[in-house]
Amino acid sequence: MPLYCSSHCALGTSDKLPVSYTSGPNSERTPMPTIAANDPRLTWSGVISLKEGSGWVKPWRIPHGDLDLYSPGESGLAGRAEMPSGVRVRLATDAEELVVGCEPLVEDGCFDLCIGGQIVAATSYAAGATEVRFEGLPAGEKSVEVWLSPAMPVAVRHIALPEGARCEKSEDNRLKWVTYGSSITHCRTAGSPATTWPGVVARAQDFNLTSLGFGGQCHADPFIARLIRDLPADFISVKIGINIYGAASLGPRAFRPAVLGTIATIRDGHPHTPLVVCSPIWGHDRETTPNVVGLTLEQMRVEVAEAVESFKRRGDENVYYIDGLKLFDESLAEYLPDNLHPDATGYVLMGENFLEEVFG
Repeated sequence: MPLYCSSHCALGTSDKLPVSYTSGPNSERTPMPTIAANDPRLTWSGVISLKEGSGWVKPWRIPHGDLDLYSPGESGLAGRAEMPSGVRVRLATDAEELVVGCEPLVEDGCFDLCIGGQIVAATSYAAGATEVRFEGLPAGEKSVEVWLSPAMPVAVRHIALPEGARCEKSEDNRLKWVTYGSSITHCRTAGSPATTWPGVVARAQDFNLTSLGFGGQCHADPFIARLIRDLPADFISVKIGINIYGAASLGPRAFRPAVLGTIATIRDGHPHTPLVVCSPIWGHDRETTPNVVGLTLEQMRVEVAEAVESFKRRGDENVYYIDGLKLFDESLAEYLPDNLHPDATGYVLMGENFLEEVFG
């Protein structure tokens, strides 16, 4: 079901350049000049808001000043929105080495560095690290994107480049894709930040990604729908259902109306933007086992499909339904180790399947 393709969609999901895995920081290295995280030469992509502290900048995927609206009461959405899934720091440079300085990182993880949609360097780090170093970058002028870890909050202090290296603004003028979903879109257990399934798709299609995947927190929240409504977007996708099943936050009476309301709110701001609505991927015994309010994943797929069809019957030619089983079905069960979340390979396969289903 091809929709449309950006002008730079020849890149496949298999990165052509070799990936360089470098070690962590070396305290004996000569310090390099730094560019503060709030320097206007740095472009923050995939963020909704930036919170500045004492010498650091932390990206958020909701407006951090409105947490009482987006994450009220016992909601855990704020904790997930503070994790920078899909967030990148972008700049133009001729440097062959780059260091991200940050506040201490709370657990082991990895940052990726991409050029032209390809991962050219990936650096792992241990909990407590305060810098992440990339070495052996291609010579010459280039726009680089550092993909931050999706698994933990990251407060960036600076970017360090070798003495004499250039640093210039690199605007992200690519087509904008906004995607909304659960932990399966958040992808905390992806192999690396750029190999989440949205990362696979965005790099292949040369999209400027904004990922609103929130682990455990995709419940057709009205303020998230309003946020998507108000964001600039050339393509939008929503993947909805699994958190609602797991938390039993909506029952058979309310589930389809909530999906309808999400679509309608998005359409208020994007009446003609291509909009893909996906139902849950394969979920083991959840397929036929009712939750405490009586929903199964099989039923939820019918409800999501019917919600989309209601808009199509009213003349919406740019809304599309994708059955989640087209993205990840029982044949891929070996890549679903906890019977809920894909593993690193599963996320890549899911991204490749999304590319095939949506863009052909």
